Amino acid sequence: MSDPDRFHPADVLGLGRLALEATSGIIGVAEEMHRVIASNILPGTPTAALVAGTTAAIYEAVRAVTGLAGSSVDAMLSQVHPLAGEEPSTPERDAFLAALNGIVGDHLVATQNPLAIAMRFRRDGQPLALDKERLAAAIPQPCGKLLVLVHGLCMSDLQWTRQEHNHGKALAAELGWTPVYLQYNSGLHVSINGRGLAAFLEALATQWPSPVSELAIIGHSYGGLVARSAEHYGTEAGYGWPKYLRRLVFLGTPHQGSLLERSGNLLDALLGVTPYSAPLTRLTTVRSAGITDLRYGNVLDEDWQGIDRFHDAGDHRHPFPLPTRVRCLAIAGRKEKTGRHFGDGLVSVDSALGLQAGPAHVPLFPNCGQWVGEDLNHWDLLSDPTVYRRIRDEFES
Repeated sequence: MSDPDRFHPADVLGLGRLALEATSGIIGVAEEMHRVIASNILPGTPTAALVAGTTAAIYEAVRAVTGLAGSSVDAMLSQVHPLAGEEPSTPERDAFLAALNGIVGDHLVATQNPLAIAMRFRRDGQPLALDKERLAAAIPQPCGKLLVLVHGLCMSDLQWTRQEHNHGKALAAELGWTPVYLQYNSGLHVSINGRGLAAFLEALATQWPSPVSELAIIGHSYGGLVARSAEHYGTEAGYGWPKYLRRLVFLGTPHQGSLLERSGNLLDALLGVTPYSAPLTRLTTVRSAGITDLRYGNVLDEDWQGIDRFHDAGDHRHPFPLPTRVRCLAIAGRKEKTGRHFGDGLVSVDSALGLQAGPAHVPLFPNCGQWVGEDLNHWDLLSDPTVYRRIRDEFES
């Protein structure tokens, strides 16, 4: 992203707002540490009161300057925000924004930052209008076998192409499926993206130029959780598209959560051991709702609502099985050095296959095939020939 031509004007201002917000957060951490140190070293003395009053005034002045700069950035954003989505993008910019949204995407939405990615379907990086005539113009010879691919955390729809291979395009060439790719903000809760995808799939199926005969979804990592959530909310809403859903393929999806995210809570505990480091626990709350949903594999609203997502209160998921009419294939990767517990380096084999029963011991996949690819990392699942052959065999069966 070092080439200025790859930035949009709204990107520069959006990044400026993020920088100011980060500065404000660091000011708060520094002030709290200053206060704690003073109160522990000089408790109850006039000197401690003097230090507290003086530092409070200093930090308030710094906040005032930061707030003034922030107001200027907001004024400029109001001028360019309506134009933010109208300029063509690049693969490099898309990758940068996808990673940023995965890390702080919920914050970008909450602050109305133009860097937040809006959900939409794309092909070859071009957005698809959910209108029958424009879909027909954008997609040559669309067939009734509709394939939707949902990318993972911090990734973009363009990253389905890896090492000159793309599962969607390969299935189109060999088996006649028509692929479309979801672009979305992976920093939001899985259930929020699941509801959004359910509504988008309804619009896509309704406006599809050919009568939909069969629908399949391939989800990579976090994207597989979004696919499960969408099926649930689509059925709950009474949408028509779930009756066409016949296949779900999960590539390295943490159905039972991620050990890495669960262990990430150790940082909160370690930093809270002494009063001097406790203020730094604010820095551990930077990670998005999408990331914290991966602790146990949250899929529904009730899995996270009313729970402090930065406090590990245990597994509160409300499990539900997928309908038996949907054939599922869960694929896991395993690197020789990581073993079963860390599988592909990010997701364990058991979690990717949904083997652990989870809460209430409800099987996740009543009708599911399972396959483990040896010596494959999390991203190899997007391009490895043996993975594609296993997917193709599933679609041929």
